[in-house]
Amino acid sequence: MPLHKGPAEPDERSLSVNPFYGEADPVTGMTEAPPKHRLPDGPTPPSTAYQLVHDELMLDGNSRLNLATFVTTWMEPQAGVLMAECRDKNMIDKDEYPRTAELERRCVAMLADLWNAPDPSAAVGCSTTGSSEACMLAGMALKRRWSKRHPDATARPNLVMGVNVQVCWDKFCNFWEVEARLVPMEGDRFHLDPQAAAELCDENTIGVVGILGSTFDGSYEPIDELCAALDALQDRTGLDIPVHVDGASGAMIAPFLDEDLVWDFRLPRVASINTSGHKYGLVYPGVGWAVWRDQDALPEELVFRVNYLGGDMPTFALNFSRPGAQVVAQYYTFLRLGRSGYRAVQRSTREVARGLADRVEALGDFRLLTRGDQLPVFAFTTAPGIESYDVFDVSRRLREHGWLVPAYTFPPNREDLSVVRIVCRNGFSSDLADLFLDDLTRLLPELRRQPHPLMGDKEAATGFHH
Repeated sequence: MPLHKGPAEPDERSLSVNPFYGEADPVTGMTEAPPKHRLPDGPTPPSTAYQLVHDELMLDGNSRLNLATFVTTWMEPQAGVLMAECRDKNMIDKDEYPRTAELERRCVAMLADLWNAPDPSAAVGCSTTGSSEACMLAGMALKRRWSKRHPDATARPNLVMGVNVQVCWDKFCNFWEVEARLVPMEGDRFHLDPQAAAELCDENTIGVVGILGSTFDGSYEPIDELCAALDALQDRTGLDIPVHVDGASGAMIAPFLDEDLVWDFRLPRVASINTSGHKYGLVYPGVGWAVWRDQDALPEELVFRVNYLGGDMPTFALNFSRPGAQVVAQYYTFLRLGRSGYRAVQRSTREVARGLADRVEALGDFRLLTRGDQLPVFAFTTAPGIESYDVFDVSRRLREHGWLVPAYTFPPNREDLSVVRIVCRNGFSSDLADLFLDDLTRLLPELRRQPHPLMGDKEAATGFHH
């Protein structure tokens, strides 16, 4: 989560309270305005506190128009009711809330089956607060398995991955003192090259991360080719390098829309997979899942057992206490949609993405990098010859219409490439796509008349403003 600092200069102004909002003081007849940066001296009436917070949140962006986030922004009302009923249940307290724990176990079993575990009953897994925690857990398991094979305490472990990985993998390597060996982008290849990844491996490599759905452009990495390259490496050198699939988004797309794509536990080298339930798992944040092929892939010494909440409670997570609501919502969604329902929802989302990508390309001002035919995500940059504006100008002007659209540069070796990325999710309908395209089309004549790109401060271009 973001790291916040205190205000540079304390703001002594109080929050503004409309007399309509508050319950009047019996002596003064007015409502006292609470301070901003210190606790009030006393309680605030609940109606006043609610209205103050509600009004300030009106200045946030509209989440349904946020085309930057992968996170689910709409669920059925029934799911919201279930989540409200479970928000006071502590997910870790499995003895007190055994049915919530059972629903978590069922979700793990369903995912193991969905991802073609050889024996779903032998697979192990857990819910997490999101894919970032799930990736940390998978990385810890890889490192512990490596350390058991290599007891030399002076050796430094390394993890091989593409430079396009999500920032959680940089965090893992930093926090757990693992060398990050990154395969750079080259030309029009915007993710990991399997052979280049294999060449970076050595006896201290704890594993290779493959991304099923790159954050940068929505493309799948070739997990089967990666495993084949590592098979060949083992034949040559004897090195047996496991693979973790970061399927934060794609692990809930590919099983339904790309059934012939082999990327999961059908590949013997894949030891573990994670996904975000709160992305294309179609659940409000935050919930993620980590599943290991079998118990051998998850060292037992990483699992802690405690009894001070009652019963014998095995746990493998960075968090301890967290609400059970999101896990219950995930089970509800699995039960509600089933395979055919997920297939219909994900197909509709992909069709919106592909159709919108084609129409953006038809405008003539933009060049597509991806077309939304893997993840329902596509990225584009300005076409050759467009010199009056850049993608940061596009992002800025779209935000004036309420659309939150990210513009950013790619990592090494393609820092020269700046793109706009559009994430299509359930709830971003074809009607909303039409409205988005209408707004983009109306902006183009003004952008073309600019003397040059105006967004010199690229950081300002990516911040939300009304």
